[in-house]
Amino acid sequence: MTAAPLLSPRMSGITASPASVLRRRARELRAAGRDIIELSSGNLDFPTPDHVIAAAHAAALRGETRYTDVDGTPELKRAVQAALLRDHHLDYGPDEIVITNGSTQALFNALLATLAPDDEVIIPAPYWAPYLDQVRLAGAAPVVVPCAQNNGFKLRAEDLQAAISARTRWIIVNNPVNPSGALYSRDNLSEIATVLLRHPEIRVLADGLYEHIVFNGSPAPTLAEIEPRLKPRTLTVSGLAKSYAMMGWRIGYAAGPAALIRAMITIQSQTTSGASSISQAAAIAALDGAQDVLLARAAILRAKRDRFAELVNECAGLSCTPPEGTFYLLVACAGIIGKRAPDGRVIRTDRDFSAYLLEAADVAVFPGEDLGLSPYIRLSFANPSSTIEEAARRLKRACAALQ
Repeated sequence: MTAAPLLSPRMSGITASPASVLRRRARELRAAGRDIIELSSGNLDFPTPDHVIAAAHAAALRGETRYTDVDGTPELKRAVQAALLRDHHLDYGPDEIVITNGSTQALFNALLATLAPDDEVIIPAPYWAPYLDQVRLAGAAPVVVPCAQNNGFKLRAEDLQAAISARTRWIIVNNPVNPSGALYSRDNLSEIATVLLRHPEIRVLADGLYEHIVFNGSPAPTLAEIEPRLKPRTLTVSGLAKSYAMMGWRIGYAAGPAALIRAMITIQSQTTSGASSISQAAAIAALDGAQDVLLARAAILRAKRDRFAELVNECAGLSCTPPEGTFYLLVACAGIIGKRAPDGRVIRTDRDFSAYLLEAADVAVFPGEDLGLSPYIRLSFANPSSTIEEAARRLKRACAALQ
């Protein structure tokens, strides 16, 4: 008899990332010979820029293959300093910056370093799914605040105020927002800042991973930039995965109060240790090099956004508004709920609809249930134009087949 695994109580209610589960299922079906179109992924179809790859190659040839300092190389920290000053007019010292194994690690290390049982973290919905489980793994409780579509899926100041309690320790503000693509303007953030200034005990976790994938021509603003009085209690987090199509290079960073950064470095030193030396060399080239690639790629994504939104809105039961940032369409599927598939199954939830699309149309999408908003699905338009056109044809046929 095999003994049951001895798991920590903290694993109760914690599941694998929904994105990883979807990727695995799509791979399984593809391996079985199915032509799966994956619209659920956070990958971009752009290559990593050539000069970034060249920098990594050169670093490897120079023998830069040893461990680096846990908190990152001095050269990359200087590049992050310069980028934060260039993009957000935020000035941080080297002791206020840590380089991490992707932005996800920066988020988790910060929460783990600061949260205690019964603490609360405010998370606007829709949200990136790992926020909730990261808070739970740190022993605290996520407090989800719904953000209505009629407010552009953005957190209102009055809703933030209503969610604050004596146990609130953090608020997470993602700009632009994965999954909705909503973009908080300077005025939006100023309203949130006004509330937070009344609550000096609350820290701000500003997640700007998609900051350069916006369609108004400038990086998405962040709270410490908008309200300097919040800077001493704000952790600004970003990375190179989305902006520079460096998903697999696993480089993120965080900038904030030196005491918090030191605690995050301590955690990192006892868990993953430092980020890849070669990836850090590549990141320096990305941050220090010409930035025109960012605007050029945003323009390409904007055209894909407009085309895909047009095609999706032609599907019976689906509707969406083109987002202001990211590379996702958040698609309402209320018109699908209650319909019956050709095999007799009733579509009762957006998860049912997602399963139907995968099995019947060979299209993988992300159910809104995992993002704090139903009934919706999330679709990526960071795909070749031919893939977008074929995906739309499959979606249209699948929707039309429902009765």
